[in-house]
Amino acid sequence: MPLSWADIADRARMWAQSQNVDLRSAVVLVPFAQHLAPARRAWVQGGGWQPRVETTHTLAASLGPAPGADEGQLTLDASTDRLNAARMLRSQTWVRKDPLAFDDAVAAVVATAHALVKALAAFEPHERTAHWQRGRELLAASGGPGASERALARLALEWAALAPARSTDLLFSHLPSAWIVIRAGGADALTERLLSAASVPCLVLDADTPAQAALAPTLSLAACQGFEHEAECAAAQVLAHLRQGQAPVALVAQDRVLVRRVRALLERQRVSLLDETGWKLSTTRAAAQVMSLLRAASPVAATDLWLDWLKGGPWPQAGRACIELESVCRREAWSQAASIHVAKLGAAAAALHADAIAVLGLLTAERRQSLSTWLSSLQAALQRSGVLDSLRVDEAGGQVLRVLRISEATTWSGQAAQTLMSLDEFSAWVDEALEESSFIPVAPPEQAHVVITPLARVMLRPFAAVVFPGADDRHLGAVAAPQPLLNDAQALGMGVPTSAQRREAESLAFAHAVSDAPVSLFYRRSEGAEPLALSPVAERLALRLRRAGRDFKRWVDPREAQAIVPAPMRMPAPNAATLLPGSLSASACEALRACPYRFHALHLLRLREADELDAEIEKRDYGTWLHAVLMSFHEQRTAPASAAAECTHLMAVAQQQKLQLGLNDVDFLPFEAGFAELAPRYIDWLHQRDEQGARWWQGEQDRRAAPPEWRGIGLHGRIDRMDHVRGAVELIDYKTGSAGALRDKVKQPLEDTQLAFYVALMQAEATEPLQATYLALGRKIETIAHADVEDSARALVQGLGRDLDHIRAGAGLPALGEGQVCDYCEARGLCRRDNWATR
Repeated sequence: MPLSWADIADRARMWAQSQNVDLRSAVVLVPFAQHLAPARRAWVQGGGWQPRVETTHTLAASLGPAPGADEGQLTLDASTDRLNAARMLRSQTWVRKDPLAFDDAVAAVVATAHALVKALAAFEPHERTAHWQRGRELLAASGGPGASERALARLALEWAALAPARSTDLLFSHLPSAWIVIRAGGADALTERLLSAASVPCLVLDADTPAQAALAPTLSLAACQGFEHEAECAAAQVLAHLRQGQAPVALVAQDRVLVRRVRALLERQRVSLLDETGWKLSTTRAAAQVMSLLRAASPVAATDLWLDWLKGGPWPQAGRACIELESVCRREAWSQAASIHVAKLGAAAAALHADAIAVLGLLTAERRQSLSTWLSSLQAALQRSGVLDSLRVDEAGGQVLRVLRISEATTWSGQAAQTLMSLDEFSAWVDEALEESSFIPVAPPEQAHVVITPLARVMLRPFAAVVFPGADDRHLGAVAAPQPLLNDAQALGMGVPTSAQRREAESLAFAHAVSDAPVSLFYRRSEGAEPLALSPVAERLALRLRRAGRDFKRWVDPREAQAIVPAPMRMPAPNAATLLPGSLSASACEALRACPYRFHALHLLRLREADELDAEIEKRDYGTWLHAVLMSFHEQRTAPASAAAECTHLMAVAQQQKLQLGLNDVDFLPFEAGFAELAPRYIDWLHQRDEQGARWWQGEQDRRAAPPEWRGIGLHGRIDRMDHVRGAVELIDYKTGSAGALRDKVKQPLEDTQLAFYVALMQAEATEPLQATYLALGRKIETIAHADVEDSARALVQGLGRDLDHIRAGAGLPALGEGQVCDYCEARGLCRRDNWATR
């Protein structure tokens, strides 16, 4: 049986009595802070004089404050030490200065220096000179493979050797009446050194050996199909324990991502939770507010980043004004915040835009600035936007301010004044600092029914049950990552934990977890496309069970089965006689002919997908720009000129339109390069048209018509271009797609809605014969004419007139679309075509 705290207290008390130890001045060292409460409670229940129950860190903190670090010394604060390491490495000529390699070198030096300083705590102060000399000898080799890594390791070692004294140094001079050590999870190097240097009686109570020999009465194992299945099974098992009155339940955070999902499922059931692992500070709302401000301040910020920032801040007028601003940005396709035209905004949106510009202006700089200047600017921007006060009163917000050194309670080192950064570099530094910090609420629930804890902290705690998701070979028993700059031999010589030692510690922690309370292990068979297997640690447990004549208990899913009544879906055919609009566009007519249900959803109900604010320029943006370029070019063209002159003029117009539309040079470069090849071909084609007697007449013209066959419903649309050609008017529609698809379309004239619709718009006012053509502006400029288009237009009007009469009479609008009509249909999720019953 594993040791209980009552057993530990009784054994220690008997030993103290046999050694004549005065328990009042004895010190009991426990492995973790979570053990303090149960250990002290056990001693109190036993009565008599009470020893001092501490961890090495709590005892050191009570003996005196930690020494402060001087400028440039190691602080064990990752954000500060990264700045100092970067400064040191920039002065080394042999360090690669390309950004990725340099950042990796900074991270490796900081991680190694931290590991060396933490390991130093296990050495008495008088031993440290010899310790550092031994480290220099281990890293003395030069040249050959790994020379750069060894050089970085030597730099980390010398930096660590200059670190201030450790707070735990006071433990070596502390003289209790006795040291009583509870060993669980393996030997602790600092504790072992304290015992070897002690001149007072010492007792070590080994909790590992009993735990390794014991097995929980109930051990179950479940193989899940995937991530979500495993999360649901683990959450269901926790709820089952709570229904049976088994609390508190330990939820082992071996797979942090998975446990985050389990936590969300439990919170839906209003389960009282205590998360001892915390979560990254960068994931809190307070950190998100700071990062959204910095991202919005970028000169090339996308509009959606602006909107995210405005929606997340305490702007008093941001409600309806932000909705209005977003609506205009989507309608105008302003993907970059710099493209927003204030003149097109309403009063409320314009005021919000002006306030936002004033705040972001505080984070604008023409050149690199010191980190201290950036922090002052960030504080001013947070203050002006009204966020700073809310951060100060929020628990996570206060930690964000402390991490970034913009709280009144903290001061920033002189290093910040010497470190120059651009806005992008400052944003990356803030993001990194928040990412490396963990947030753990100061005031946890008083009676948490579920405790989310790392595997190592499950041992020696009074849990009623243990739920262990993530028992797969990737998360439990996997090969531990090595030190970035030290091999195992070097790490062992410097007292830094090796990969083997970390695996052994994990195995001991697992043995404790499965030694007492009922345990439910879960693992999934795959992670996406990658298969996963049961952890080797769990497989060794299975062997232990078989040797003991046992096996894993078959896990019974506690989730309740729900009977679902089949509700097969059929093709919808809604009636919409009262919804017919006063006028139809070409796209509406195309929808009615291709799929009546699509016509119903998009043009009668007027449902729309929100326009994207993606900063990436798409083909639609290119089409809009191309129409504007050709329209402006032909408006300015008075007579034919040489091909070179006209091509130069066309390219100049293209540049003007690009600026007017606010298109980003980098994103638009592929389209601009393609147009540079298109322009000479277009001028050659245009000159051929001039020789044939064609001349440009109008472009981008809005037209309306009211055919009597439609009985009060009209047509409206915009015609790209109209030319006079040999006694006729030719309607031209620009296309940047496949010319082959256009040829296929006009082979069946009655199936081509668009050109026939444009001719129908013009028939009532035309005094000349009408022709219609697609102009394919691709690698080859082609004209694809619709033969006898006036006949097609009359047939279109008459056919649609009959369809409209049927709709007025109550005919349904079924989802008849097929092929490409459905593949790219915005209403596919409404008609539920993919879910129709086959019978």
